[in-house]
Parts: sequence; C-alpha cells; structure tokens
Amino acid sequence: MKDNYLIPANTKKSLLIVGWFTKLDLTILAIGVGWSFLMLLIIRSMSLLILILVLLPGLIATFLVLPVPHYHNVLQLLTNIFNFYTNRRQYYWKGWSIHEGISSNDK
Repeated sequence: MKDNYLIPANTKKSLLIVGWFTKLDLTILAIGVGWSFLMLLIIRSMSLLILILVLLPGLIATFLVLPVPHYHNVLQLLTNIFNFYTNRRQYYWKGWSIHEGISSNDK
C-alpha cells in the first residue's frame, strides 16, 4: 500500500497558470510592471531617486505575487493578517472540561 492516495497533493496547483499564478496575480503584476514601463518611457530623468520612484509600482506588484510558504503568495498572507485583526473572532470550546467539585481523589 505505497502511495495509494485518491487525490494527489498538488491538485490545486494544476488550476494555477504556470503552476503559480491566478488571473488576479497576473493582472496585478501586469498593471504594476506596465505602469513602471510606461513611466520609464515618459519620464526622462537621470536622478536615482526618480528612477526608484518610477520602478516602485513594478517592484511592489512583484513583491505581492511572490510565493510564501503555507500561503499562496504575499497578497494572500497580507489579506489573512488584515482579516484576522479586523474581523470579530469567536472561539468555540470543543473538548474535555473539568467540572468543579470533582477531583482526582474522588474516584
């Protein structure tokens, strides 16, 4: 009985484009890199600060679609962190509990 799994471990990965990106990821990346490329064509400055500012949208978009362990990418991680701190959290108790008045000596 070696490796008799019904569903392979990478089934969701096959639904992604090139195994890493969703349509939203590619849209964010295309807009960020496209905007930076357009700004490079429009702005003709030799200043290093201006060059960094022009490349910033492409760098941010690339950072957002980078894969992160245990999450799809940085954008999903940031979304989960935001939802954790902004949404109401309720924890429901499931498991064993000890009733008052019953001790281990009363068996």
